[in-house]
Amino acid sequence: MGASSMIVLILAALTFSIIALLIAKLVTKATTNPQKGEPIECGIPTHGKTWVQLNVGYYLFALIFLIFDVEIIFLFPWAVVAKSVGWMALVEIIIFFFILFVGFLYAHKKGALKWM
Repeated sequence: MGASSMIVLILAALTFSIIALLIAKLVTKATTNPQKGEPIECGIPTHGKTWVQLNVGYYLFALIFLIFDVEIIFLFPWAVVAKSVGWMALVEIIIFFFILFVGFLYAHKKGALKWM
């Protein structure tokens, strides 16, 4: 399972993607419709200016969610092997939580957790 496996996997992914795009291009007919280019939100036609600036708080809130989501992703494999690794696993997870906690404190200081 070296570099050759990765090359085969990448070639297979590219091949399947290209084949799927070609089949879609051959099967569907191309139509031009002015409604396709309009921005739409939940099926309701937009009125007025469609490009609005969003509050940066939504972006920061999403980043905080990703931090905790990644924490859970890494926590499960650690929990599976923690007993066999021993004390070193405990030290590593404490360091991991400390780094996440520092990120959490930084976000809290910047006001990312205040809703509106």
